[in-house]
Amino acid sequence: MTTNTKINQLGKQLEQLAFEARELYLDKTVRVLTKPPTPLVFYREYVAPNKPVLIQGAIDHWPAISRWNHDYLRNAIGDLEVTVAITPNGYADAVTDGKFVMPYEKMMKVKDFLKVIENPDEYTDVYYIQKQNSNLTDEFDTLLKDVDRGISWGTEAFGKEPDAVNFWMGDSRAVTSMHKDHYENLYCVVKGWKKFILIPPTDQQFVPYELYDPAVYVQNGNGSFTVKPTDSSDEVSSISVQYCIFPFVPWIAIDPLNPDLALHPEYQKASPIEVTVNEGEMLYLPSLWFHHVQQSHGCVAVNYWYDMEFDIKYNYYNFVKNVTEILKG
Repeated sequence: MTTNTKINQLGKQLEQLAFEARELYLDKTVRVLTKPPTPLVFYREYVAPNKPVLIQGAIDHWPAISRWNHDYLRNAIGDLEVTVAITPNGYADAVTDGKFVMPYEKMMKVKDFLKVIENPDEYTDVYYIQKQNSNLTDEFDTLLKDVDRGISWGTEAFGKEPDAVNFWMGDSRAVTSMHKDHYENLYCVVKGWKKFILIPPTDQQFVPYELYDPAVYVQNGNGSFTVKPTDSSDEVSSISVQYCIFPFVPWIAIDPLNPDLALHPEYQKASPIEVTVNEGEMLYLPSLWFHHVQQSHGCVAVNYWYDMEFDIKYNYYNFVKNVTEILKG
């Protein structure tokens, strides 16, 4: 058997892996629960098999659901200075012009940020509160009384407390580019909606990665932006630092909203799933699932990151990733 024949057969086995996962246990759509599961059911039916699920009624008791309008936020934390990501195009931590570009970050009072969100036609740049360093328990700790510090049945199922609790709010033009996280994610929408495109880890061989030079947006004196190359000695954002292989950042080289199948024909074999998380709903986004996110204007969300278990699932994932890299040369 020639080397090329062996390579072709190995590629077919990776395709078979994705096919069998879809046929044997993955759902064609994200399941919906009308009430929170027990810890045992959650672990057995979703965490252990690494499957997403949309959960209704999980945060109905949060005061945030009724309180977190602009007037409340302005009165409660209007003078609080928080970190805001600003970009000219809505893509922070994303590939732009052949580089992996991180956002310009600015400290702003919440009342000034709300003014931007309330008057989007007056601002060409895109503003997004997206600091993923447990900013709800840090910068926004005044709001903690309006939500749960952890999701009790999730904490019991995962066997640990959340590693980070994050607050999100921003412009509808702000888009989260396709990526994956080494976290179990309980994502709660308080106001508006979020639309997720999900791809299972068993399809990773169809999701193209490339290495990019890191860069950051720098705001000029006239308010315009310049892309400035950066390196390992410069500040990087929390979403990107976990992926850096200095001096490069490996990032997904395709936009699922407009995939270039001529350049990346393997992506057409992937099986994306779309799910919209509406106000008051929670999405369990399992670790290692690829996801791309859009949102309604002024959407407010809170998510809980629990460290994943680096067990045999992670070993299998890395094995498939390494084989895929070998096949792609």
